[in-house]
Amino acid sequence: MKKTIVLLLLLVSFFIAALPTSAYTVKKGDTLTKIAREKGTSLEAIAKVNPDIKNIDVIFVGQEIILTDQPIKRDETYEQEPVVNIDITEDEIDLLARIVRAEAQTEPFEGKVAVADVVLNRVESSKFPDTVTAVIHAPGQFQPVSNGEVNKPADEESYEAVYTALSEPSSVTNESLFFYNPDIATSRWLDTRDTTVIIGDHVFKK
Repeated sequence: MKKTIVLLLLLVSFFIAALPTSAYTVKKGDTLTKIAREKGTSLEAIAKVNPDIKNIDVIFVGQEIILTDQPIKRDETYEQEPVVNIDITEDEIDLLARIVRAEAQTEPFEGKVAVADVVLNRVESSKFPDTVTAVIHAPGQFQPVSNGEVNKPADEESYEAVYTALSEPSSVTNESLFFYNPDIATSRWLDTRDTTVIIGDHVFKK
């Protein structure tokens, strides 16, 4: 039985009107994704009022970022659709984005969303642990955990993929619980499972 949970979603199915603005000074450790999350806005909204920012991955300490004074609002039409949410902390969002980067950095955006989907699907499944951290750190499940790649910082696109997956659960993977690259996989046991979708180099399985 899937659990129903509540999560603060910041990106997806939102709209922004023309609003008064205020300034934020970039501090050490800030990223635009972190600023958007903490200020209740979105990367899209920040980009609209900061046309001088050409690369969302590059900001510097002391830089002035213009923000809208009013938090983003959920699109009224979106309220008609139920959303399955899960308990997830900010640290787990960061961990999920890091596993997405490590597993799918060369994959298209849809492929990154699909990797995040698999982790979230496992949290919802009775066959796996019930938290993002426990799923990712389960022994032998994700190679980037074993080789340390998961410890490298996530990029902005990986964060965006995570928020997309959180707002549209299983919309990409059709409840897939596994994925692999058959061209480089050393174990072939996934070959026998049902394929749900193929995105880039990854094959997703139930």
